[in-house]
Amino acid sequence: MIPQSFEYTAAKTIDEALAAVAAGAKPLAGGMSLIPMMKLRLSAPERVVDIGRLKELNYIREDAAGIHIGAATTHYDVESSGLIRGKCPLLAETAAHIGDVQVRNMGTIGGSVAHADPSADYPAAMQALEAKFVLKSAKGERTISAAEFFIDTFATALDMGEIVREVIVPVEPPGVGTSYQKLLQPASGFAIVGVAARIVRSGGKISMVRIGVTGLAGHSYRAAAAEDALNGKSGSAAEIQNAAALVPQGVEANSDLHASAEYRKHLAVVYAARALTAALARTA
Repeated sequence: MIPQSFEYTAAKTIDEALAAVAAGAKPLAGGMSLIPMMKLRLSAPERVVDIGRLKELNYIREDAAGIHIGAATTHYDVESSGLIRGKCPLLAETAAHIGDVQVRNMGTIGGSVAHADPSADYPAAMQALEAKFVLKSAKGERTISAAEFFIDTFATALDMGEIVREVIVPVEPPGVGTSYQKLLQPASGFAIVGVAARIVRSGGKISMVRIGVTGLAGHSYRAAAAEDALNGKSGSAAEIQNAAALVPQGVEANSDLHASAEYRKHLAVVYAARALTAALARTA
């Protein structure tokens, strides 16, 4: 299908982009989410402002607060970054699972999280990493946690006139084990269910565990009950299985032509166990 007519502008500066967004323009970066929705007439903005060419939104750098990733950074750059692979491997691993090579070379991290597709890969990692998002508007900026950011299907905490400026993820200390495991939908590459796990083990006991889930519900979430069940445990196969069984607990699961709600809950348990087992094996 062909989108409805719209006015296109390529912003030369972030201030120009923010002024356009404040006036009602829809931001466009890689276009991997917005353009298909426009073609299907699920989104019909009158104005589109291209922010994908802004160098001030395309960077990966480290400071005392963590690793800062500009919103216009592509999935491929996240996947292949030596800094991210070395100091936040969960994010690099997750980026490698997104779509296909073409999508990873065009799609951007900011566009993906702002779109908040319930089957996207990044949100699981963002929840497990306790990532933060810097949201910017013409009036200023604010920082919000991943747990606060993802609200519902295609719904986030972005206010009118705001864009995602950057994503901040932690620099992992030595000894942290991580893994992202998913069952993908073959045609799109989206996660029918995806689970991201982070584990720290000291003295033979798990001292920290974070579990992020995507694809199962209307939005990503932290599986807090499963985390609590593993804290202080040795991480035996039985303990992992018991914790994984809690991942879909109390969740209203999605149901569509790809998987029923019950099957998705089953998959959440299976892939949580796989992610936790793999992450535990990677702990020092």
